[in-house]
Amino acid sequence: MTLKIEPCRLRGAVTPPPSKSAAHRAIICASLCAQGQAPSRIENISLSEDISATIDALGALGADIAVSGSSAAIKRGAALEHAEAASARRLFCRESGSTLRFMIPAALLSGGGSFFGEGRLMQRPLTPYFEVFGQKGIACIQDDEKLVLEGMLTPGAFSLRGDVSSQFVSGLLMVLPLLGEDSVVEMTSPLQSKPYVAMTLSEMEAFGVRIRNESFKWFYIPGGQRYIPADRVIEADYSQAAFFIAANALGSDIAISGLNVGTLQGDRMIETIIRRMEEPGSIEIDASDIPDLVPITALLASLRHGRETVICGAARLRIKESDRLKSTCAVLSELGATIEEMPEGLRINGRKSLEGGTVHAYNDHRIAMMAAIASTVCSAPVELFGAECVAKSYPDFWEVFSSLGGICGISKDNNAKN
Repeated sequence: MTLKIEPCRLRGAVTPPPSKSAAHRAIICASLCAQGQAPSRIENISLSEDISATIDALGALGADIAVSGSSAAIKRGAALEHAEAASARRLFCRESGSTLRFMIPAALLSGGGSFFGEGRLMQRPLTPYFEVFGQKGIACIQDDEKLVLEGMLTPGAFSLRGDVSSQFVSGLLMVLPLLGEDSVVEMTSPLQSKPYVAMTLSEMEAFGVRIRNESFKWFYIPGGQRYIPADRVIEADYSQAAFFIAANALGSDIAISGLNVGTLQGDRMIETIIRRMEEPGSIEIDASDIPDLVPITALLASLRHGRETVICGAARLRIKESDRLKSTCAVLSELGATIEEMPEGLRINGRKSLEGGTVHAYNDHRIAMMAAIASTVCSAPVELFGAECVAKSYPDFWEVFSSLGGICGISKDNNAKN
């Protein structure tokens, strides 16, 4: 779908969607509760493509998940306990890196399975798992279409790199307490995106499972624990709210409700970043713990008139839905920004305004939403190819954008150019 978005400041009220990161973790913890227990109830979930992928994958592992509106009743199914059907399991992860990396250890509780993805998912790195599994006797066969795992996860010592994705750490931490003996996870390089691991530990604790965290350098996991059913309400997502918070900093007037000011979500840092944009002279922003904020941060930096911003610590963005450093640079350049792509980040020299133009979303939901917010400060329309990709995390984004006064319509050339 190609949208033509007219320059227009936004005004109104919005409640951001539920946190995708929190929902993944709550749904998984609920599915790992002991068989035969009462269901957990998870309230305020949004069936984005990523959350739907996790629900479907857990269902393939035997979890019993009944969704009604924005609520889900979840309990553990028998298939999570038995290995005999593992070879027949097919887990479709769509394009969700979280789903794939969280489901791999869960499947290895009972023998493994076959994983399938869409888009760039099967090109995204899984090396930290492969290095561990090779030492544990787990067979891993991967090609461009699927990943096949055979074997059982066993307790013990695990050494993991921390500079690829925190999802590998979270995936292991959620299942290792269920094994019969204790385990230790040691980081062989500094852990990036620590707030996401903190969210994992907090959600596990809500379901009665505890892990000793030593400064995110190593984790001691007592074995033989049980998840206890819990009722959870998913808080609003700072990653999505960041787009509206940034819009306000650029001149819009949006009342944003539902955010938890005490949240563990790392992307609450958008408010600190906005304050830093007011500093004189050049600034540097380390994105190692907040990679999802890079596109919208780059937009804000593009309008720091006469001042330079360097975004560093963002090399991992090259393995997202798009090469997010390249796509951010390409979109903002097309809109008139002065921006330079670097190996691990971006260098931006702020201008007074942006011009508008024709851009592509690169099948990346965060790039599409950044382009939408950029349109509010452009002097000419933004024509956006591939706008439908917002469904990955925010299915009704364009309806919300329009409700705030955003002027967007399907381009007359939509059919010809997509």
